[in-house]
Amino acid sequence: KRIKVLTRLTLVVSDPSHCNLLRSTSANIRLYDIIAVFPKTEKLFHIACTTLDVDLVCINVTEKLPFYFRRPPVNMAIDRGIYFELLYTPAIKDSTMRRYTISNAISLMQICKGKVSSQSESKLINSVQILLELGLLFGLSESEAKAAVSTNCRATMLHGETRKSACGVVYTVKKPRKAEEEEATLPACKKAKTQA
Repeated sequence: KRIKVLTRLTLVVSDPSHCNLLRSTSANIRLYDIIAVFPKTEKLFHIACTTLDVDLVCINVTEKLPFYFRRPPVNMAIDRGIYFELLYTPAIKDSTMRRYTISNAISLMQICKGKVSSQSESKLINSVQILLELGLLFGLSESEAKAAVSTNCRATMLHGETRKSACGVVYTVKKPRKAEEEEATLPACKKAKTQA
């Protein structure tokens, strides 16, 4: 397979006026494959989850959060196909950050049921097994932890692709026709038996 290099824009949002930059009609936004937003307040977190046309909501879980996670905006983001990305790599170096990371990640996991992507630096974390164990530590089941490092990442890229095409409404995929192909290869006598 050919390797496809994707582009990503992460916008730190500390003021509601910054949200205007994320309009889907903006020509600059359409240049990027994945759009991520890093909200700094609860109001901006709510806006990011409910109205902004983004693929990822980034959360720095290594420090005390200025707000609590609420179920309605998190569930709305999940329904819209938006994933959450936890910035946890500084927690590897410091025990205080590690405590906040575990506490904040468990708080988010209880609400969103594992719809989280994870950001890492390849120098610090280079094993999928370590990421899976972190997911288990954060309260995910084994299948949810596997999805967080594989399926959810693919879903985020697909969400970015659909965001760029027809306002996120249309995405086409070729599907093999198994049932029709099987019927075409069966002899006439067996077709009659299977239809009866």
